[in-house]
Amino acid sequence: MSGLLLRNVSTGYLPARPCVRNVDLEVERGRIACLLGPNGAGKTTLLLALAGLLPRFTGDVVVDGLVVESGRPRQAVQSGLVLVPDDRALFRELSAGDNLRLAVADRKRRRGAIDEVLEYFPALEKRMAVAAGRLSGGEQQMLAIGRAILQRPKVLLIDELSMGLAPVIVDDILAALRRLATERGMSVLLVEQHVHLALRTADDAAVLVHGSVALTDSAAALSTEPARIERAYLGAAARVYEPTGVVREHPTVDDR
Repeated sequence: MSGLLLRNVSTGYLPARPCVRNVDLEVERGRIACLLGPNGAGKTTLLLALAGLLPRFTGDVVVDGLVVESGRPRQAVQSGLVLVPDDRALFRELSAGDNLRLAVADRKRRRGAIDEVLEYFPALEKRMAVAAGRLSGGEQQMLAIGRAILQRPKVLLIDELSMGLAPVIVDDILAALRRLATERGMSVLLVEQHVHLALRTADDAAVLVHGSVALTDSAAALSTEPARIERAYLGAAARVYEPTGVVREHPTVDDR
């Protein structure tokens, strides 16, 4: 299987009390999946586990058919999993250009690689000499994503993409992500609070509620049936119609 595959993944901070339980999820190459859910559902915790920053208690994370070791962030990156965290983790005192240059160890390919980033985010070109901490929120998010793609990810993980950003900036970033997924065959998994923005760009969607997947379907299907998302958020049972036509029932809080 090409792309990202999660099988029965449980994770958290205490093995006896996992925050995320038995998650099955798939993001094929060239596709964007959004992970939705209320605050505290475990979305960020799941991304941290995928990036190796938290251990997995159960289950496998598979990238292009190869299992990624648990709790090994360096190995996760080497496997192709790259995380853009919700705080963007930029070197705020360094210039935007220096933030990008630090992501490319090979000096021979550095200039060309950075030029490719600027093709996706042309707004950064005139801001390369500006300290990252002085950039606007949208520019910082572009810089964080640009730095991530310099690591040649197979799977790009983005936490809270639109936090604090104007909708027009979010639209530009989402358009760039669509290009990245299509042109580079990259799998993208993004956590997003703005449901309609996420569904408008994504191919697939999953709703996480109290650490468990309550609903999965194509983004197109869910965008036309918002009541199903509302039921999942509120904990009512959700009938899930997969793109293949298979009907699946995901247990929610009320059902367990």
